[in-house]
Amino acid sequence: MSEKYRPVRDIQAAPTSVHSTAQAGPVALRSVIAVLSVIILVISGLGYFAVGSIGDVANAGNLTLGGKNGVKDGHAADGATDILLVGSDSRSDAQGKPLSQEEIDKLRAGDEENDNTDTIMVIRVPNDGSSATAVSIPRDAYINAGEYGNMKINGIYGAHKTDRKNELINMGVTDEAELESRSKEAGREGLIDVVSDLTGITVDHYAEVGLLGFVLLTDAVGGVEVCLNEAVDEPLSGANFPAGRQTLQGSDALSFVRQRHDLPRGDLDRIVRQQAFMASLVNQVLSSGTLTNPSRLSALAEAVQRSVIIDEGWDVMGFATQLQNLAGGNVSFATIPVTSIDGIGDYGESVVTVNPSQVQEFFKDALGEEDAQETPAEEMPTQVAPSTEGVEIHVLNASGTIGLASEVAAHLQGLGYTITETGNAIEGLYYESQILAANPSDPRVVALSDQLGGLQIIANESLDADTFIVVPASDYTGPAAEATPSAVVGQPGADEGEAIVSPEIHAGGDGPRCVN
Repeated sequence: MSEKYRPVRDIQAAPTSVHSTAQAGPVALRSVIAVLSVIILVISGLGYFAVGSIGDVANAGNLTLGGKNGVKDGHAADGATDILLVGSDSRSDAQGKPLSQEEIDKLRAGDEENDNTDTIMVIRVPNDGSSATAVSIPRDAYINAGEYGNMKINGIYGAHKTDRKNELINMGVTDEAELESRSKEAGREGLIDVVSDLTGITVDHYAEVGLLGFVLLTDAVGGVEVCLNEAVDEPLSGANFPAGRQTLQGSDALSFVRQRHDLPRGDLDRIVRQQAFMASLVNQVLSSGTLTNPSRLSALAEAVQRSVIIDEGWDVMGFATQLQNLAGGNVSFATIPVTSIDGIGDYGESVVTVNPSQVQEFFKDALGEEDAQETPAEEMPTQVAPSTEGVEIHVLNASGTIGLASEVAAHLQGLGYTITETGNAIEGLYYESQILAANPSDPRVVALSDQLGGLQIIANESLDADTFIVVPASDYTGPAAEATPSAVVGQPGADEGEAIVSPEIHAGGDGPRCVN
């Protein structure tokens, strides 16, 4: 990990190598290990695995994948598979059946569900399947969400889902099942876009796991061993555990990974708890007798079928083959850097502030990406500016990202345009990037649009023929867009300074990682 980030030093040091000795096993079990690895990777936070009938696993619909920073329904340039894993607070299973009261009681989360996605992870598996890296995004990470303004990232799914549901109702859709299905797809796609914008990665696949999945999976493997630095007793989550190593069953395991109150770093330490649990789970399954125990394999299959939802186009068996040599020591967990953990949002709420530029640099570093080779200046194609004589341009920032109007204006000035004004657009007036002109067919405004990546041109008869208004919004990806990730939204907390980075955690080794 890059030395420029400030690591947290109050947690036991991680192993120095991510390539621990692979767990040995009979050749006949390799295909089973591969499939099991995939499901464990999703439910435990790394990816997707299935035992038994793949057709019985629920699907999230035919989602538009990729995100705004990637090719839709495409793949990363390096051939790696990037998976967005989301934890949902659902009181029904993956097939849409309500949980029993006994199952709800096991969750220790009350009877009321919400649409917040409090667990968000990006999992990268290289094209050779030799390793896997899961990067967590804090639930309270405060971001600019375009038309929704500044908000916590865990509210994105619910905001898109609610708006789509209301839109469908206004269109006359009355079937509850259809409303729920189509609105959930909108929530998932909205979250995919936001995560892609924040991280700079291309989302290839989507997986969603309910709270019940943690309980069922933990029970299926006979409990998971964890280790605490100090004893805890926190009634809101139900976490009441002694210090030291111990094996937790389903309900206790859920309390262990859900606690965030009374922890030194709040949600960041909760994430470390989750990662330590997942690493122990992955290592246990890949190195224990789980693979030779028919009853446990059957229980794992049921856990997946009841708890996991994946995108419709995922070739799970092909992905399983890719992972056939994966071992616990080649599975690692990390968390995006944050600029403060006690920031304040626009309405006084407690938030975690992040710098998107730092996040994207962190992903390139943590996931092993090489910086793209820049084309030498002498090889860059020369841009020929269109006729700019007499044209006056106003640039209005509708993105909520500080400095975007100035960056776009500077780019246009470099092409010979006259910039009359830069400033912020009226809040709520524009939701998409565009150019306003009296005559959308004017060759000069068409050329201007081409210079900015093909922005849509909207007629505005109140303008004179020589005045164009350029409005970059949150969806802007044209020239100078690379300058936009630097903005931090929200008021940073007192701990603002160098980027705060949590420790890396690796599966494998002789025992669980001791955490707060």
